[in-house]
Amino acid sequence: QVQLVESGGGLVQPGGSLRLSCAASGSIFSIYDMGWYRQAPGKQRELVAAITSGGRTNYADSVKARFTISRDNAENTVYLQMNSLKPEDTAVYICNADRRPVTYWGRGTQVTVSS
Repeated sequence: QVQLVESGGGLVQPGGSLRLSCAASGSIFSIYDMGWYRQAPGKQRELVAAITSGGRTNYADSVKARFTISRDNAENTVYLQMNSLKPEDTAVYICNADRRPVTYWGRGTQVTVSS
């Protein structure tokens, strides 16, 4: 069992930055592939960025060159650094831990990009 708790969301102006954190507990964090998803009102949940247990990353095309995912296995935490934020980045950002066939989800943190 893995518990995931996100933090760092909030209201930011277009062009601003936020850093999201996802703290994991309850299992061996380093063996999980970690991901950040987001879900906007009326839209499907989508993958934003992911990092494997080995450190390989991938990003949605819409956030490439603006967002950076990283992990600190000593702190059991995964981060999402978000720069040059746009109004269309507004969503609930949700952390995921995956080691198939098992997957875990956090409750999410709201990010609102608005002037």
